[in-house]
Amino acid sequence: MEPSPLAANDAPPPGRLAGGYRPWPGTIDEMVDDDGRIRPAWRLLIDRLDHLERREIDTLFSRADHYLRDAGVYYRIYGNDGSNQRAWPLAHVPLLIEESEWQGIARGLVQRADLLERLVADIYGENRLVREGLLPPELIGASPEYLRPLAGIVPKQGFLHFVAFDLGRGPDGRWWVLGDRTQAPSGSGFALENRV
Repeated sequence: MEPSPLAANDAPPPGRLAGGYRPWPGTIDEMVDDDGRIRPAWRLLIDRLDHLERREIDTLFSRADHYLRDAGVYYRIYGNDGSNQRAWPLAHVPLLIEESEWQGIARGLVQRADLLERLVADIYGENRLVREGLLPPELIGASPEYLRPLAGIVPKQGFLHFVAFDLGRGPDGRWWVLGDRTQAPSGSGFALENRV
């Protein structure tokens, strides 16, 4: 049996789907490297998509869109004068990240979640950050999110039960945290819905 070209160390030549694809100069592209080679994490997916006819791909993507519509998956826009419900835009092709890169991201996110937990624990507990002048008291006192009656109460399971992060790759090629969600992380239900 001949080994798959996807298992080889060298990237296979791009197939019909990615053959004419070129990233914008000076930008980081998730699917191809600077030399136009498909990155290892993407090779299997692109190879599988290459074996489908265009109409098959269109049918699969359309089926996913219809499923979300029929299941009533949408998101709300607050502060908008018009309709506040929008269809959930589904990226038909997922963002694929190399395992080694993801392990580094995951370590950083765990560290960040721990920092957020410690920060909230201090704000509702010892308040050392305020006492030592590292956090302005007016920042906490003026926040509508601060629940003064809960000061001094320490939950057994910790303060943050659910944490989500919005990520993006910066122009330097590193992953950046663009936002933290700790109350009702946006998209958590959609993440579950997308796995059905």
